[in-house]
Amino acid sequence: MKAVILVGGQGTRLRPLTLATPKPMVPLANKPFVSYVLEHLKENGIEDIVFSMGYLPEGIKSYFGDGSGFGINLTYVVEDHPLGTAGAVKNVEEYVRDGDFLVLNGDILTDLDIRAMIERHRSKEAVGTISLTPVEDPTAYGLVSTGDGGEVLGFLEKPSWDQIDTNLINAGIYVLKGEVLAMIPAGVEYSFERGVFPRLVGKGLYGFSSTAYWMDIGTPEKYLQAHYDILEKNVETSVSGCLDSDFVCLQGKVNLETGAKLVPPVIIGDGTTIKAGARVGRMAVIGPGCTIAAGCAIEESVVQEGARLQEGVRVRQSIIAGGADIGPGTVVAGGAIVGENAAVEGDNILINHIRIYPDTVVKKGSIKF
Repeated sequence: MKAVILVGGQGTRLRPLTLATPKPMVPLANKPFVSYVLEHLKENGIEDIVFSMGYLPEGIKSYFGDGSGFGINLTYVVEDHPLGTAGAVKNVEEYVRDGDFLVLNGDILTDLDIRAMIERHRSKEAVGTISLTPVEDPTAYGLVSTGDGGEVLGFLEKPSWDQIDTNLINAGIYVLKGEVLAMIPAGVEYSFERGVFPRLVGKGLYGFSSTAYWMDIGTPEKYLQAHYDILEKNVETSVSGCLDSDFVCLQGKVNLETGAKLVPPVIIGDGTTIKAGARVGRMAVIGPGCTIAAGCAIEESVVQEGARLQEGVRVRQSIIAGGADIGPGTVVAGGAIVGENAAVEGDNILINHIRIYPDTVVKKGSIKF
């Protein structure tokens, strides 16, 4: 079976991380996010994969190439204007029309048993099968009602509490028969959620409910949470084996000076230096080639490749992008994001979800909120 990964979106909710980097290539535990999707597909026996792309496609192509270095076969198709979820699949029709195929939203981290989902699809002789996952607050999502046999009965978008009769939502992974492609108009924006699936109700559309781990990493909060879940092994990934019994993962040669402290769980990238008197963790991921100076304290945060934190910097529940330079005594907290190659001079206070855009220079002591 072939798979289509939808990676056409601009990742606007993750800006400034996605201004120069396509969302699938934003690092998660120091690997491009979409590499986890590819590994998961391969583990489930799927090695022929099509990327349906739009925004900044070259970054993905140049990293993965034809896929041979990762033990898979990759094909790339680029849309020249946004086509929606179904339109993007129609755009790659020539590669998947000859049988059942899998579709995945490219911003979902999951350990769903895809083999079992495919088996259910085939046993039901379904036209389409939608992965479903339970959520605590269904009012923020589109709900999917199913019958006793798993058949989809209907959809309800962002219901009020008195309308809710299920907590199952569309989890963004589908198994479809090739014949579904005939329902999708070519060259125009069209969605599975509003266009295709409602038309398939009562015609062989089934749900596959699972309590497997599921996370849409499309916001900074969810991006951080995905890191926390990897660190605590709440989701099984290729990084899990690196986290030892003490929940410390050193991804290569790390210069940990005497007097530096790691508080598990932590992941530290290759070539990073952590100076004496610095404290990293708990719940911290430091990218490769970073410098963490004396007196720094980092917790519940992500620091990406090549960032430099000078003396006494404190980072909590925030994201520092690759190549950023944070000056002495600066505080980065409360959901703040510092973009790539930004230079934040000393004695600034960056809190309350502030976003510093790439290559910005923030003068000493000029921001105090």
